[in-house]
Amino acid sequence: MNTVLLTKKDVYRGNLILVNSHWEYQETSKDSLLPVREGFPVLLQRRAVTLLSSLMEEIRGWNHIVPVSGYRSYEEQQEIWDGSLQENGRAFTEKFVALPRHSEHQTGLAIDLGLKQEKIDFICPDFPYSGICQRFRQRAGDYGFVERYPAGKEAVTGIGHEPWHFRYVGMPHGAIMSSLGLVLEEYLDFLKEYVYEERPYRYERAGAVIEVSYLPCTSENVQLGMDEGIPYSFSGNNMDGYIITKWCLGGKGAVLGGVGA
Repeated sequence: MNTVLLTKKDVYRGNLILVNSHWEYQETSKDSLLPVREGFPVLLQRRAVTLLSSLMEEIRGWNHIVPVSGYRSYEEQQEIWDGSLQENGRAFTEKFVALPRHSEHQTGLAIDLGLKQEKIDFICPDFPYSGICQRFRQRAGDYGFVERYPAGKEAVTGIGHEPWHFRYVGMPHGAIMSSLGLVLEEYLDFLKEYVYEERPYRYERAGAVIEVSYLPCTSENVQLGMDEGIPYSFSGNNMDGYIITKWCLGGKGAVLGGVGA
């Protein structure tokens, strides 16, 4: 049995943190940032880069898709906000640009992608629901990415429809969210029904069983006992607790290799 210590600061770290108009980004340190593609100054967290590269290799996506924007500092987000206000007005800016500290781009987990063409709009790049762009969407969930701001969810996300904006949430969460048709706000609420050590949400695919559960943060520190030999991952939700993910195969004690955090 391994003992894992989760602190209150861990609520604000991980692939599943919710950053929106209500919940600001609080964590200042993050995993190493790497360029998503050689020759483009677009950065993401290391794990997101690895999975994005694998996805693009599968569909040969970089032949037709370009990275437009990834990690942004607070200062850069403020500059983009101010510039859009001047150029596009408040209504457009509030619909498509997040306030500093409320932008997913500050997490290093979000990327804007565009169809390769002569002119690309930095704020609203073209990423249609056809061809290679749609192929990317169809495979994204299996690599831990989701279209973050789909049409019809504007009242939930607080952001207008952005076909180009994708968020790394990790596996199996990207696949679960895609299969259930949930955006991140809805998914984190959904998981609160599956309390840790009471009844986990069980996701089964190709013989694999993955258990996902929610643990509320009720103290400064919490110690968890984890079975040796079974991979786990943890993420805060940036609100009030942690998401715990356990990989099994067919039942307790059998390990599923290739853990995607």
